[in-house]
Amino acid sequence: MFSPSHLASAARRRRLRAAIGLAAVAVATAAAMSAGRNAGAPPAPVELLDALSGGDTTALDATTNAFGLAARNLGREERRAFEIGDSLFTQNWVTAPASTANRDGLGPLLNAQACASCHVFDGRAKPPTDPDDPERGLLLRLGVSEGDTESPHPVYGDQLQDRAILGVDPEAQFVIDTTDVPGTYGDGTPYTLQRPTYRITDPAYGPLGRNLLLSPRIAPQLVGMGLLDAVPEAQILASADPKDADGDGISGRPNRVRDIQTGRAVVGRLGWKANVANTRDQTAGAFRGDIGVTSRLAPEEPCTPSQTACNDAPTGPTPQLDDEALDRVTFYVTTLAVPGRRNLDDPAVTTGARFFQTAGCTGCHTPTMTTSASDVTSAVEHQTIHPYSDLLLHDMGDGLADGKRDGRATGREWRTQPLWGIGLVEPINGHTRFLHDGRARNLEEAILWHGGEAVGAREAFRTADRATRDALIAFLESL
Repeated sequence: MFSPSHLASAARRRRLRAAIGLAAVAVATAAAMSAGRNAGAPPAPVELLDALSGGDTTALDATTNAFGLAARNLGREERRAFEIGDSLFTQNWVTAPASTANRDGLGPLLNAQACASCHVFDGRAKPPTDPDDPERGLLLRLGVSEGDTESPHPVYGDQLQDRAILGVDPEAQFVIDTTDVPGTYGDGTPYTLQRPTYRITDPAYGPLGRNLLLSPRIAPQLVGMGLLDAVPEAQILASADPKDADGDGISGRPNRVRDIQTGRAVVGRLGWKANVANTRDQTAGAFRGDIGVTSRLAPEEPCTPSQTACNDAPTGPTPQLDDEALDRVTFYVTTLAVPGRRNLDDPAVTTGARFFQTAGCTGCHTPTMTTSASDVTSAVEHQTIHPYSDLLLHDMGDGLADGKRDGRATGREWRTQPLWGIGLVEPINGHTRFLHDGRARNLEEAILWHGGEAVGAREAFRTADRATRDALIAFLESL
C-alpha cells in the first residue's frame, strides 16, 4: 500500500470534496425535479439515483475514455504508478528472446498479445464474427467431466488458446452458431433471442474427446474492481441466503476460492463465477492464461505435457512478469475509476429506478456496498459505492447454464454482474453485447435471458407495458 504521504495534498482533497459536494447537490436537485414531474408517484430510492457510483473515486466523465481514468482521489505519486501500470496493460508483449526489456516472453500459447487486446479502452469485448475477427475478447474455458468430478482437459488444459508464437501450433479455433429463440412481451410485441453454440475446429493436438465441458467468457469492462476487492467478506456473507430462508425465491451463496498469495480459502468476488479472490490474482491469472506470460503467482507456462513444441519454445526471463510489474498492473486495475451517473434529471430514469426495485432486480443487483481495508491502496478504502451486485452466485436457469463448475459454482450459477458503467459500453466500445458470452444483443435481451432465481424479475419486465420497459432501460443506461 502507498503511504499517506503519497496521497493528495490537503488543499487538493478539499477541492475534491467540494466538487463531490456540488455533484451531490446536483443529484439531489435532479431527483427533486424528477419527483416533481412524476407527481403522485412514490419517490425513487435515493441510493438508486446517486451520481457517485464509486464514492470518492468516481470520475465525472462520459467520454470515450471514461473506462480508462484513474480514481479521482489518487495523489501525484499514485497517478504516476497508475500510468506505469497503464503502459504495461496496453503495450504488446513479444516473443523471447528480444531486445525489448521486460516485454518478451509472449506465449508460447496465447489468446492475445496484451491486456488491452481484449479490454479495448478498458471496456467490454463482443463475440467474434469469424475466426479471423481481430476482436480478441471471448475465450473458452475447458474441462472434462467424469461422474461427479471435473478436471482440466489432459491435452488442452483449462483454457483454449487459439493463437501461438511462430513454431508452435495454436490449440484450435472455434465457431459460434446461433439458434433463434422466439418470445412475446405481455403486450403481444414479439422478440427473438439468439442461443449460441460453440464448435471447436482444427484441433492441433488430437481430438478433444467425450465429456468435454465448454464455458465461454467475454472480457468485461474493468471499472471498480479495486472497490469490489475492498468489500469486506462479512458484508458479502450477510447477503447470502443459500437455502432461501426468507422465501423470496433468491438464494445467493458465496463462492470459496484460494487466495494464491496467502494460500487461504476466501470468498471469491471477481470473475463471471466469483472464481477469483482479488485483483492481484486476477491480473496474474490473465497474464498466464491469456498472454502466456508467467509471474511469481502463476509461474507455469500454459503447456500440457503432450504439447512438445510449446514446452520446448523459448520463454525469456523467469518469471516474465516480475513482482514490480505485477504490482503496477494490479494497481492500475485496482484504481480504474467508476464513471459517474448521467441523465438523473430524466423522468424516465426515475420511473425506471422505481421499477428496478419493485420488479425485484435489487434482490441480486444490490445497489449499495461499503468498502473497508485494501492491501493495494487507501484510495479504495471506506467508500460508499453503488455496484448493483451482491457478489454472490445465483442459479440463472437452464438458458444461461454452461454445465461447468468453478470452485463451488455449479454449471447453472453465475455471480451477479455489477451494472455500473453499463450505459457507456456502446459509446466506448461500439456495441451492446451483454451477458457472460455476449449473446444478448442489447439490454432488453440480457434481461429476457434471465431465468432461475431471476425469473420473477424477468417476468415483471416481460409483462410490463412498453413505457415501463423503456424506463427501465433508460435507468440502466444512466448507470
